[in-house]
Amino acid sequence: MKVHQTLTATALAFAAALAFAQAPSTPTPQVDARQDRQEQRIEQGVAQGSLTPRETRRLEREQTRIAKAEVRAKADGDVTAQERHRLHKAQDAASRDIKRQKHDGQGVAPKSGN
Repeated sequence: MKVHQTLTATALAFAAALAFAQAPSTPTPQVDARQDRQEQRIEQGVAQGSLTPRETRRLEREQTRIAKAEVRAKADGDVTAQERHRLHKAQDAASRDIKRQKHDGQGVAPKSGN
């Protein structure tokens, strides 16, 4: 569980640093909201035991790559329709990966209360 907490803290720190480091640019509220929902789905999978630590790391890295792509898209101050489309396609793929990993039958066995 410590690995997940470290990964979550790292991802949140990275996202906060990116938010403060960005110059004013085209807002991407749909991209941001979706990114938040996908992070919540990953955390839920960890809490339920349906994601292994390895699956969690992989999904978190995928979310980090999407966040970096968003920063690159905003770098010139304007997110074009093509850049926005690429971000949405990356999020579509990440969403499918999250669903697949949460429902693949692997996971961490819940600890007994003994």
